[in-house]
Amino acid sequence: MSLRVVDRQAVSETPHKRNPGFPLDLDWVARVRMNRSALERRAGTIGARRSVKKDHQLAWLLRAITMIDLTTLNSDDTDGRVERLCAKARQPVRHDILEGLGVGHLKIVPGAVCVYHSFVKTAVEALGGTGIPVAAVSTAFPHGLAPVETKIAEIEASVAAGAREIDIVIERGMVLRQDWQGLYEQVQAFRKACGDAHIKTILGTGELATQANVAKASLVCMMAGADFIKTSTGKEKVNADLVTSLSMIRMIRWFADETGIEIGYKPAGGISTAKSALDYMALMKEELGTHWLQPHLFRFGASSLLTDIERQLEHGLTGRYSADYRHPMV
Repeated sequence: MSLRVVDRQAVSETPHKRNPGFPLDLDWVARVRMNRSALERRAGTIGARRSVKKDHQLAWLLRAITMIDLTTLNSDDTDGRVERLCAKARQPVRHDILEGLGVGHLKIVPGAVCVYHSFVKTAVEALGGTGIPVAAVSTAFPHGLAPVETKIAEIEASVAAGAREIDIVIERGMVLRQDWQGLYEQVQAFRKACGDAHIKTILGTGELATQANVAKASLVCMMAGADFIKTSTGKEKVNADLVTSLSMIRMIRWFADETGIEIGYKPAGGISTAKSALDYMALMKEELGTHWLQPHLFRFGASSLLTDIERQLEHGLTGRYSADYRHPMV
């Protein structure tokens, strides 16, 4: 079986201009409007209209793997668990499945491995020679409530340990108070601390009250220099969903239209099935184009998603669903 799939190494070489940051434009922020009913109607059409089937679906799922931030963010994480996760990142799909699908020659690996900043060194060593970047959650993850100096020190320590991507969390209270100047200045300071490491700003969308707040926070973070905007920490009661994703994606499109800069998007929290991954990919394709379905512009924040994708790939090859234990994570 031959599938039209682009491997991780090829897509990572796509030229991309990093967001340099822009002055805070409060007039632009004030112009943001979001119609929740319209967003819900549009989001409700995604699953119903998606028609990716058979070989094309398998190709999409293989592409999805290259856009996963393979994640462990548990309170009982250990060096051993992180090392096992990195081993899975090195070989996310069993050799026999890839060979059977005719893609054994492709380098199909996740977009990154995401860990707490205290495990960055362990992950960097475990992934040595693979080219897979390590992403660290910093800035008092998941709540973001710590002195700015402490949060900046966390970023700097993660970068020094070898993290190439930093997932920061914003202070949700700043959004609820409409303190756009304060939010802008904090994200700007975090971006500076990241240096060459890319910064993903986690909005904690389930705690921002309205879609207008989500959209405005997205815009302010992009003005401040964010390389990605991300929905959630995965620890909130409400995490990623298609309605919120639509609000954020449309701000990315507006920002690109106005500035010429392409910002990445990362839904996170609760995305655990291949079907839901396909829905998010369909949304990205329809709203921003196939071009955005690359690791430098789109990521899933997930831990269990890979297991279901691997099961679906084996089903496409054999016609049978296998048990989860045949595709262990850690």
